[in-house]
Amino acid sequence: MAVLGIESSAHTFGAGVVENGAVLSNAKAMYNITSAGMIPSRAAELHSRNAAKTVRSAMRQAGLGFDDINAIGYTRGPGIGHCLRVGMLAAKTLSSALGVPLYPINHALAHIEVTRHLSGFKDPLALYVSGGNSQILGMANDPFRHYSVYGETFDIGVGNMLDNFARAAHLNPSWGSSVAKLAEGGHYIRMPYTVKGMDFTFTGLLTSAVKMLAGHKHSDVAFSLQETAFAMLVEATERAMLLTRRRSVIACGGVAQSVRLTSMLRAMVAQHKSEFFVAPNEYNADNGAMIALVAEKMHKAHAIVHARELNIMQRFRVDSARVWW
Repeated sequence: MAVLGIESSAHTFGAGVVENGAVLSNAKAMYNITSAGMIPSRAAELHSRNAAKTVRSAMRQAGLGFDDINAIGYTRGPGIGHCLRVGMLAAKTLSSALGVPLYPINHALAHIEVTRHLSGFKDPLALYVSGGNSQILGMANDPFRHYSVYGETFDIGVGNMLDNFARAAHLNPSWGSSVAKLAEGGHYIRMPYTVKGMDFTFTGLLTSAVKMLAGHKHSDVAFSLQETAFAMLVEATERAMLLTRRRSVIACGGVAQSVRLTSMLRAMVAQHKSEFFVAPNEYNADNGAMIALVAEKMHKAHAIVHARELNIMQRFRVDSARVWW
C-alpha cells in the first residue's frame, strides 16, 4: 500500500510517499523568511507555483506511478488559511482524478506520530514545539482516543517567539537557527521565567529580550533568551513526565531541531533513567511524509471521514483529532 501526503500549513509545500510505514520520498519547496517576516499570500503563491512540481518529485523519488497510490492525505490544520487551501485543493484534485480515498490530517498529530513511529516507543510523552504551538501531550482514551494536552503555552509558540526576536535583531533568515548561531559564545543575563504547573508563557520573555538588544551584546541576549525559554520547556516536561509516570519522551516540531534544547531534554530524561528520542531534522521540519504516514494509519484503520471534514481548519487543535489506530 502506497500513500501520498501533502503538507502546506505554513512556509513549506511538502509531498511525501509512504508504503507500509516506510518513507519512500519526502520532497518540498520552501518560502524564504527574511527580516520582513512571512507574508501569507506570497507563501501561498509559492505553494501554487510549486505544488505540481513537488508532487511529481516525490513520486519520482519513490519510484512509483500515480496508479500505485492507494490513498492521499493532506494537512487540514492548524496553519495559515491561504497556505492550507493550496494543499487541500491539490489533494482533492489528485484524489478525484485517481479515485482514491482522501484523509484530512492534523499537523501536530503528524509530527508526534512520525516521531513515535521512528522511535519505536509505545506510549511516550511528547513535547511538540513549533512556530505556532508549544505543547506537552500524551495518548488518552477518554472520551475518545486522542492526544491529551497536559501543558501548553498561554500565548505564543516558542518558535514564534524566536522568529520575532530574530526579526528584531535583524537576523536573516529570521528563525531559530539564526538565533542559535548568534547565541554562540554568549553569556547569561537574567530574564523573566514563567512556568505555571505544566503551562508556560513567552511574550514577557520576548518583550524583555527585545528591549535588552539596545543595551547589551546581542550574543548575550540571544544566549539568555534560548537558555531561559528552553529551561522553561524542560521543567514543564519533567513535571508532566513524573506526574504521568511516562518512561519515554519524544521531542518533535520545528524547534526540536535545536541541538541545545534536545541536549537539555536528553540530560533531564537520563536523570530519571528513562528514554529520549528526537527524529532527524527532515521530520521535525514541515514535511509531506509525516502526513502520508498518518493517512496510511487512518486508511488501514478504516477511519470514517465525513464530507464536511474535507476542508481546512486554521485552529484545528490536536486534542480534537481522533486517533483511529
